[in-house]
Amino acid sequence: MKLKKYDSINVIPFIDVLLVLLAIVLLTSTFITRGIIPISLPEASNANTLKANKEIIIVIKEDGTLFCNNNIEGLKNIEEHILQFPKDTPIHINSDKNSKFEIFVSVLDMLKRYEYSNISIVTEK
Repeated sequence: MKLKKYDSINVIPFIDVLLVLLAIVLLTSTFITRGIIPISLPEASNANTLKANKEIIIVIKEDGTLFCNNNIEGLKNIEEHILQFPKDTPIHINSDKNSKFEIFVSVLDMLKRYEYSNISIVTEK
């Protein structure tokens, strides 16, 4: 039996594999750029709205005044406001570099008293 000699290569299976790889790359790149896979959610009349964990931003100005989320002033008012949030809520402290360290420590002490653990101090690079 004599073997047939092929003068050309069959590229159709190669093209099929490339098209599958292209589809995978396009799908994953869409997911990476947006961070989510776009979907259309169904509607329901008895659905509960989700409460997103907001971050709390505490600002300590140079003169020692305290603000929380740009509208609540004073340590006692901030304390009452923060207690409404869960313990894992991200809390960012923006303190002026010329403010008293005592005020900064009192804010940290208040947060630790209520066992808030997700605390970060905002700085400039």
